[in-house]
Amino acid sequence: MNNHIVIMAGGIGSRFWPLSTPEFPKQFIDILGCGRTLIQLTVDRFKGICPMANFWVVTNAAYVDIVRKQLPDIPESHILAEPAARNTAPCIAWACWRIKQEDASANVVVTPADAVVMNPEEFRRVIGNALNFTASSDAIVTIGIRPSRPETGYGYVEAGAEVQGEICSVKAFKEKPAREVAEQYVQAGNYLWNAGIFVWNVNTITSAISTYKPNIAADMERMRTAADVQEVFPQCEKISIDYAVMEPAAADGKVYTHPADFGWSDLGNWASLHDKLQKDADGNAAVGEVSLFECHNCVVHAEDAKRVVLQGLDDYIVSEKGGRILVCRRSEEQRIKEFSA
Repeated sequence: MNNHIVIMAGGIGSRFWPLSTPEFPKQFIDILGCGRTLIQLTVDRFKGICPMANFWVVTNAAYVDIVRKQLPDIPESHILAEPAARNTAPCIAWACWRIKQEDASANVVVTPADAVVMNPEEFRRVIGNALNFTASSDAIVTIGIRPSRPETGYGYVEAGAEVQGEICSVKAFKEKPAREVAEQYVQAGNYLWNAGIFVWNVNTITSAISTYKPNIAADMERMRTAADVQEVFPQCEKISIDYAVMEPAAADGKVYTHPADFGWSDLGNWASLHDKLQKDADGNAAVGEVSLFECHNCVVHAEDAKRVVLQGLDDYIVSEKGGRILVCRRSEEQRIKEFSA
């Protein structure tokens, strides 16, 4: 049975302005300053799990050329250009219907393009376990991250009993919680962060979408036979895979989770970037030619600048990209969308 990897790369990353812009969003940027963009790092961590010929990228039509340039070994026909943003359910459905046309019994991993994994070896081990499980069952598996803190910005997976190896049943999916609820989840020990990484057999997921969202399945069949993506895809229901499939399938006892700890972050904001970058003795994290004097707990990303010198800043975000500069208190980062509008 062949493994296939689907990378969802359509987001615009507006919380990382000016580093990330709608024209060139964060998944295509070397945000960690390591010489590889986030989408390239995503491909790198699947090394050995499947050949490049079995990678698929679903992205905004405007980003197809960027994907081609950054991932030249992915087959051209495997770069699926969304004519409109319809959330993750139609995105995943389209990729899986296409995979099924090429490989009727494929085993599939679906992953966002913009997450970070600090331990790729452990990541590959977990994904391998999940693929073995879905190869011989009609299970839907979501990768659950063991929480390192009571995080209010992530959804949670409530894990049940272990069923095979490390894989557990799923009792329920939980929305992003209030702080005190998140603290209860961490204390309970069986609540995991929902990483948005899914593993399943292609027949399992196409059948599940047909069951829980027959309208989306019908749209996929129309696209498969008429191949008129430009007309059909923008009419698809705009809904996440969590609401469309994961929650109803979990209620029917068809969803499982693999608890994991491989240094995952969704890099959704500057705080998560600060968390993942190496820091100096004063808690500052910087990418680029940056000199800091009497600064504490700042995150600075200025890869394009020749040199940046900062003095006397505490708890600030400083970013420069393409002539745009942001200087903002870390406590106000939720307002960046408003600042850049």
